[in-house]
Amino acid sequence: MNRKLLFAFLLLLSAFSSKAQDVRFNPDTIRTIVIDSPVNIRSHKLNAQDFIDAVLADTGFYKAFRNMKRYGFTAANDIYTYDKNNKVEGEIHRRIRHSIVNGKPKTEYLLKQDKGKIYKKNGKYDLYTVEMFDYIFDNAYKSEFSAADPFEGGGGGKNGSYKAKAKTLIFSPGRRVPGIPFISSKTEIFSSDMRQFYRYEFARGKYLDTIPVYRFKVIRKSSTSDSDVMINELTTIFDMRDFKILGRYVDMRFDNIFVDFNVKMNIELVPYNGELLPAKMSYQGNWDIPLHKEERSSFLILHKDYHK
Repeated sequence: MNRKLLFAFLLLLSAFSSKAQDVRFNPDTIRTIVIDSPVNIRSHKLNAQDFIDAVLADTGFYKAFRNMKRYGFTAANDIYTYDKNNKVEGEIHRRIRHSIVNGKPKTEYLLKQDKGKIYKKNGKYDLYTVEMFDYIFDNAYKSEFSAADPFEGGGGGKNGSYKAKAKTLIFSPGRRVPGIPFISSKTEIFSSDMRQFYRYEFARGKYLDTIPVYRFKVIRKSSTSDSDVMINELTTIFDMRDFKILGRYVDMRFDNIFVDFNVKMNIELVPYNGELLPAKMSYQGNWDIPLHKEERSSFLILHKDYHK
């Protein structure tokens, strides 16, 4: 092969490689956690079970969403939906000022911008995923998140049980999620049956440049079959000072005759006024369920400037 043909071949290969990698726009480019070094947990008088117990007992994420309605803050919500070729099909952009007026939460939209295919003819969201996230955040901005156990139910209507399952996966991954064929037990990654498929990693770092943290990463072993697990990775960020959970990243993927999905989700909290409040939530995911339209979307939700 002469030099011209070789150059043309490499150029073509490069073009195809770039196209293959650029499959989805990722709206989350904000780096908040910097890892300093791996950690020998034994030298810190901790072990893997300490981290596992804390993950399973934690309700801090639900409480953070429940409590934020009591504060003023600003929010930037950006949502993108995609067609089967991962081209942007619709966009939702919201800039929100949340305040407390006469003791009640008030939501003021500074920007409401929709582009492309977002809604059905009946006015409902075209994608169920978008509806679910709107349910979670709209409730949090207002007053419908109660002090009750967040995993007992998801409200009325035919989608109530699905909302309860979504809450569990979002606010407490690692728990069992009943009622999903061939998946329910696979979400319970710390059970005696599932532990064999995972390995643990520990590291030390800084969150938001100043907060010392541990990173506890649960990763699927390379020898594990695709059919054995649903959660490929669950990473949890712990505040070294009080062992509270500040961040959570989960990578979920599964494919059977009932469902085909690939989801990556990250949630981060920020300490304020002695409480933890939501700071960032990012999501990228595909869902394909029989008799339903395939759903592809990504989100970036940012909250800042909390005040009483």
